[in-house]
Amino acid sequence: MPELPEVETVRRTLTGLIKGKQIVAIGTDWEAILRDGLDEVRARLVGETFTRVDRRGKYLLLRLTGDWTLVSHLRMEGKYMLATDHEMPHERWTHVWFTFADGSELRYMDSRKFGRMNVVRTGTENVAISGLASMGPEPVASDFTVDDFAAKLAKHKKAIKSVILDQATVAGVGNIYADESLWRARVHPERPANSLTLAEVTRLHDAIIEIMAESIKLRGTTVHSFVDAAGQVGGFQDRLAVYGHQGEPCPRCGTKIVKIKVGGRGTHFCPHCQVAPAKAE
Repeated sequence: MPELPEVETVRRTLTGLIKGKQIVAIGTDWEAILRDGLDEVRARLVGETFTRVDRRGKYLLLRLTGDWTLVSHLRMEGKYMLATDHEMPHERWTHVWFTFADGSELRYMDSRKFGRMNVVRTGTENVAISGLASMGPEPVASDFTVDDFAAKLAKHKKAIKSVILDQATVAGVGNIYADESLWRARVHPERPANSLTLAEVTRLHDAIIEIMAESIKLRGTTVHSFVDAAGQVGGFQDRLAVYGHQGEPCPRCGTKIVKIKVGGRGTHFCPHCQVAPAKAE
C-alpha cells in the first residue's frame, strides 16, 4: 500500500499535470470506486477546473473550482497517469477517467479495485470522511510533538508497531516505515507501547520524522508496483535497513534480520539492536 511518502510524491507530480485543466467528461467501468456514484460525480465536477492537489496522511485532496474537493485514497494498488490524448487506448486496469477540455485525460488505474473517491465541499473533508476525522498529526516537527506522542503511547499495552500503524497516533505511517523507524530507534516491534521510556519515545518520534522526510526526498519506496503520476519509481528502497531483508545482516551490527508477524503484519527487525520485551512470569 502506498504510504505517506509515496502519496506525497504522487501529489507533487500530479499537481503539475492537472492544475488548470477543466473537466468536460467523466467515465468509469467500476462505479464502486466513486462512492457518490457516477451521475452525482458528473453533476458536481463536469465543467470545474483543478486548482491544486493537497494531501492529508495517505489521502489525496484534489481541489477544484466550485468549492469541490475530490478525496482519493489509493489503497493497495491505485495510481494516476495523464494521457495526452483522450483517444489513446486505456491501459489495463484503468477504471476511472477525467477528460479535459484540452483533449488530455487523467486516468486512475487500480488492479485490485480497492481505491475510493469521494466528492465533498472543500473544507468539509475532515467531517465527511471518517478516516480524516480521526487522523493524527502529520509526521513533521511542527505537528507531531514528543509530549503528545508519549501521552498516546502511555494509553496502550499493545505492541508499539501496532500503535504507530494506527493513523490516529500519527498520520501516514505504514508497514515499511514502521519497521524502518523502529529499527532506527532501536525499539523492538513487540514492546508494549506503554513500556517505552521517554528517551525511547523521543528516539522513535525523531526516527519517524527522519525516515519519512528521507523517503519523500527520494520520491518514495518502490517495493512492488509503486510509480508516481509521471510513471517514475521511487528511490528509498535502496536505503531500507530491515524491511524485506530477512536473513540478511543488519547494517548496524551484522546480526541476521528476522521476520515475524505483529498484529497480522509482516515485521522485520534486528534481534540484537532491538531487544525483545521480557516475557511475563
